[in-house]
Amino acid sequence: MTTFSSFAVHIPNADLEPDPLDPSQIVQGTPEVSGKVLWESEDGRNTRGIWQITPGVVTDTEADELFVVVSGRATIAVQDGPTFDVGPGDACVLREGDRTTWTVHETLRKAYQITTS
Repeated sequence: MTTFSSFAVHIPNADLEPDPLDPSQIVQGTPEVSGKVLWESEDGRNTRGIWQITPGVVTDTEADELFVVVSGRATIAVQDGPTFDVGPGDACVLREGDRTTWTVHETLRKAYQITTS
């Protein structure tokens, strides 16, 4: 069992590291992604962190994820499913395998928990 200390992070101005997108995911614009993993389970199946993306349009295939938007705005369209407009304070749940298109209107920063199978 891995142990870790409890901690707090001020998400709005936490330092993030560049996490370049696969160019095939970019539909429009020049979005840039950055992030920081705050905690990962020993088996690598659960991750908690901070993620940010600048304006543009990108596609993704999702993992099981719960996130809360801290700042910014985006529209997330799930293929053959709903479309969500998210902004500060909104929580969103995405299912593993969801194919999404993110239209990022204002640089979006979120805190997330991802679970992979």
